[in-house]
Amino acid sequence: QVQLVESGGGLVQSGGSLRLSCVVSGRTFPRYAMGWFRRAPGSEREFVASIAWTDSRTYYADSVKGRFTISRDNAKNTVYLQMNALKPEDTAVYYCFADTDSDYVRPKGTSEYDYWGQGTQVTVSS
Repeated sequence: QVQLVESGGGLVQSGGSLRLSCVVSGRTFPRYAMGWFRRAPGSEREFVASIAWTDSRTYYADSVKGRFTISRDNAKNTVYLQMNALKPEDTAVYYCFADTDSDYVRPKGTSEYDYWGQGTQVTVSS
């Protein structure tokens, strides 16, 4: 079993920054990817970014490219999402995911990801 625990959400003004963390515990896998989705009120869950655990290949949604950076720390079993130049439209609950079937970083349907965190709220005020 794998557990994902997110932290780092909060309230920030437009143009500000936040860093989300997701700590992974439980089983390990030879190849896997991790990343973030988000869901704004009244919207579907939207892919944000992903990273391959083995070689740090990354992939970003166009809406966050150039503003968000995903990274990982193997020693701490943690994946991070550094969010800069935040906009009110970034307001959402952010969910960490783990794909233990492959290290493919392009987005898949949400049902294809094996594990999810509980979510952390990010609110950007204008």
